[in-house]
Amino acid sequence: MAAPAPSPATMARLPGWYAEAARDLPWRRPDFHARFGAWGVLVSEFMLQQTPVNRVIPHLDAWLARWPTPRAMAAAAPADVVQQWANLGYPRRALWLHRAAVEVVDRHGGVVPRDVDALLALSGIGDYTARAVAVFAYGDRHPVVDTNTRRVLARAIDGRAQPAPPSRRDLALMASLLPDDPAEAAVLNAATMELGATVCTARSPRCERCPLADTCAWLAAGRPDTGDTRRRQATYEGSDRQARGAVLRLLRESAPKTVPLVAVLPDWPDRLQRDRAIDSLVADGLAEADGEGLSLPR
Repeated sequence: MAAPAPSPATMARLPGWYAEAARDLPWRRPDFHARFGAWGVLVSEFMLQQTPVNRVIPHLDAWLARWPTPRAMAAAAPADVVQQWANLGYPRRALWLHRAAVEVVDRHGGVVPRDVDALLALSGIGDYTARAVAVFAYGDRHPVVDTNTRRVLARAIDGRAQPAPPSRRDLALMASLLPDDPAEAAVLNAATMELGATVCTARSPRCERCPLADTCAWLAAGRPDTGDTRRRQATYEGSDRQARGAVLRLLRESAPKTVPLVAVLPDWPDRLQRDRAIDSLVADGLAEADGEGLSLPR
């Protein structure tokens, strides 16, 4: 006999748990929304992509103090944006956020759009970020699915130790679990992500603290090792990413001056790797090369 389809009742204990256990994060506070609205949510979601919360918070405060609206950021120079991004990692996000701000000004009069399709049309915005803005800034009912959500669904619903690679099924499954009321649906979205981030973690899940322990399919099966098909990230040490980061750090420290090419990581152990890093930064728009040397984009 086939297992019954999951229903909103499967996740019924999560909102109560979230009310007691949710971390106090800036973007969850009413004053944050009053001051920055959907723009604040959009910036926070850009920064939180593949970056730990504790690293994001001080950068978010500084960013929004400098550019509290899309219009303010759209007027900024790309070099200032890359400089302000500092060590958040994956610096192309800074340029994407800058382009998105320009697009919000040009297409939407400086107001971050509410419609998911309009959000998806902005630079650097995918399924997760578009729905996160629509839900957490505007209160609409959509499934919001990140890595943490997928892990909770994989274990609680599918009985798997780790989620499969992202697919449209994730959105459909989360949508089927949401309450009809938009405000309650927003809470469940946030609660599921919080559970995955703090309890149902990738390596050391704290099942004894989980509000879904009684109904979790993976726990009921004895926490089997069902394999892990997620793509592994390459080691950072010695990688092209490390070389890119080193070049970009030098340019930030030297800004607004141009660094002669001979002075760009002259002692880097792999010269070809250094050159690849320079070429890729220029190709991504994160650096500019001219006859004098290398600099942040102007």
